[in-house]
Amino acid sequence: MKKLPRMTDWLIAALLLSVLVLAFSPAQIPVSLYKLSLITIAGVVGYWLDRSLFPYARPDSFLATDIESLEDIEEVEDPPLQFKLERFLQNDLLAAASMWRRAFIVGTAMIAVGLGA
Repeated sequence: MKKLPRMTDWLIAALLLSVLVLAFSPAQIPVSLYKLSLITIAGVVGYWLDRSLFPYARPDSFLATDIESLEDIEEVEDPPLQFKLERFLQNDLLAAASMWRRAFIVGTAMIAVGLGA
């Protein structure tokens, strides 16, 4: 059986809630679409804000250098295992921190627009 795309269940829930809004208060559909577009635009703006503020600290850049650094380390004669582990842990922590930073910036942009600020 073929797997459904990610977040399909949330899309179905959103569509069902939209049908409920349409059934109980059809005049609110344009307002709901307006708010949805604002939040979506805020998410995109937050994402591009993060990319422009931190062009050299993208989350995937730390994972890409991981592979390159492993190749560099292997060229050295028998590097200690401790050195390899520290290098991997450092890159993983940097990647995780940059993902959290991006999520924070995107989330705060969406909250700011959602609150009307």
